[in-house]
Amino acid sequence: MRFQSPEEYLSSLDPARQGPMNQLRETIQSHMPKGFVETISYGMIGYVVPHSLYAAGYHCDPQLPLPFLSIASQKNFIAVYHMGIYANPELHDWFVGEYPKHVKTKLDMGKSCIRFKKPELLPFSLIGELCEKMSVEQWIETYETQYKR
Repeated sequence: MRFQSPEEYLSSLDPARQGPMNQLRETIQSHMPKGFVETISYGMIGYVVPHSLYAAGYHCDPQLPLPFLSIASQKNFIAVYHMGIYANPELHDWFVGEYPKHVKTKLDMGKSCIRFKKPELLPFSLIGELCEKMSVEQWIETYETQYKR
């Protein structure tokens, strides 16, 4: 299914996931630095650098804006995809070190994907802090250093 808006995405979810996903979205919106724009990206709620700030777009598909963070309700977990964690070792290490201070369960994380199998254990304050750690300008600089060829 192709969603036209974050609201449409959220309303399509199982009612048990709507509350945590709405709270996660609100947390991100209230902590995301200026410049990032909320959209539907790759079938998820995404926060991107718009072409008006970074005309080159995403190297994989320049027609798309530069992705930064996405959230999704997957079959067995809620996911936060944060490209900055993948691209910036210091940010990654900060998050890994802070996580146990907020959640007692083991961190379930891939390169950029943080998986939460129990929505009631979402560390909203930590996700908020994570959002504040990188400005649009810092993300563009990191992206160009790490990915742009």
